[in-house]
Amino acid sequence: MLKLKSLTKSSTVGIIAPASPESKDFIDNKIDIFKKLGFKIKKSEHLYDSYGYLAGNDKSRAEDLNSMFADKEVDAIVCLRGGYGSIRMAPYLDLKIIRNNPKIFCGYSDITLLLNYINRTCKFPTFHGPMITSNFSDIMTKEFFLKVLQNNSSKIQYDLKELCADNYITFNNKNFSGSIVGGNLSIICSTIGTPYEIDFKNNILLIEDINESPYAVDRMLSQLISCGKLQQSCGVLLGYFTDCINKPTDFSIEEIIRQKLVPLNIPIINGIPIGHDYPNITIPIGAQFEFFSDTNLLIQKKVLFKS
Repeated sequence: MLKLKSLTKSSTVGIIAPASPESKDFIDNKIDIFKKLGFKIKKSEHLYDSYGYLAGNDKSRAEDLNSMFADKEVDAIVCLRGGYGSIRMAPYLDLKIIRNNPKIFCGYSDITLLLNYINRTCKFPTFHGPMITSNFSDIMTKEFFLKVLQNNSSKIQYDLKELCADNYITFNNKNFSGSIVGGNLSIICSTIGTPYEIDFKNNILLIEDINESPYAVDRMLSQLISCGKLQQSCGVLLGYFTDCINKPTDFSIEEIIRQKLVPLNIPIINGIPIGHDYPNITIPIGAQFEFFSDTNLLIQKKVLFKS
């Protein structure tokens, strides 16, 4: 795994829109807020583009990502938002450029596809974390974003019981270790059978989602089990299932977890603060971690950044 350059107060953050668009006024307002973190900003050429429900045509969005990786002035890339569109621009990525210019790449939701694809093909960690449109006024979201990306070559440690607070629930509780993969459940399922499929084998699967009825969450988990993917994982970390509610007679998300996941006898931790709610902590995709059930610590095994 290639090591990256960590962020400093003099770093330049490139901003791209690989998926859905936003209005210029909204983007500029969010960038002004993000600037308060202290970084220099570089906007991609097509950041303000709008093409139906996409932030510009597929080639333009891919060109922006390729250009930001190639740009020596840019130290990190943070996506504007998710929505939809990453899979449409992925075929136009220049993997040689990306592989030869490893740098921090951060986002979540629809960006799940890019996080995992870049990590798997280019062999450096990416980061499941907040985007430009996220709420950096949330203290823990801001603190973990800076802590993880400015960590000066130290190993990251997550005290899950402390982070998850009252939402912390474990099933099949035991130690496990592997590289973290995954993110948004809908995107994970949509990549099955494609070149962008996530590598489940002996890895720790991160899952979150939004605006999906419980039956849809059930269906997607059933798909991953039926095609033999989910049971290849060594552990599962469950984040927010935001607004995943329906009729009072429906199964709850926890009931679906008990029905579908617990029988797999894979260790499961529910209540990780990641996804479409706050706090939304930053977690490196592709980094190797080990979970210790006696201390509830998830500890990074290797340093991600250059000293």
